[in-house]
Amino acid sequence: MRDKTQTNSAEPGDRLIRAGAIVFFIGTVATLVTVAPLFFGARPFPTYMYGLSMLMAAGFLIAGAGVLRSIAAGRRRARGGTEQPAASR
Repeated sequence: MRDKTQTNSAEPGDRLIRAGAIVFFIGTVATLVTVAPLFFGARPFPTYMYGLSMLMAAGFLIAGAGVLRSIAAGRRRARGGTEQPAASR
C-alpha cells in the first residue's frame, strides 16, 4: 500500500518543470500536426504555426523557471544547516 503522505510531496519547482514539459509537448505535437500538410504537398496553416511555436516557447520558459526554483531551493537547504542567523552572532 502506498503512503498517502507522499502523494503531494513534490517541490514547487518540480511542479513547474512538469507543467512546462506538458505545455511544451502539447505545443510540439500541435505544431507538427499543423506542419504535416507540407509533407503531402499542401499548404500549411501559417497563422496557427506562430501561435503554436509560442506555446512551445512558453512551455520551455515555464520549465526553466521550475529548474531555477529547484536550484534556489536546493541552495537554501544546503545553506540552512551551516549558516547561523545574523541575530545570534
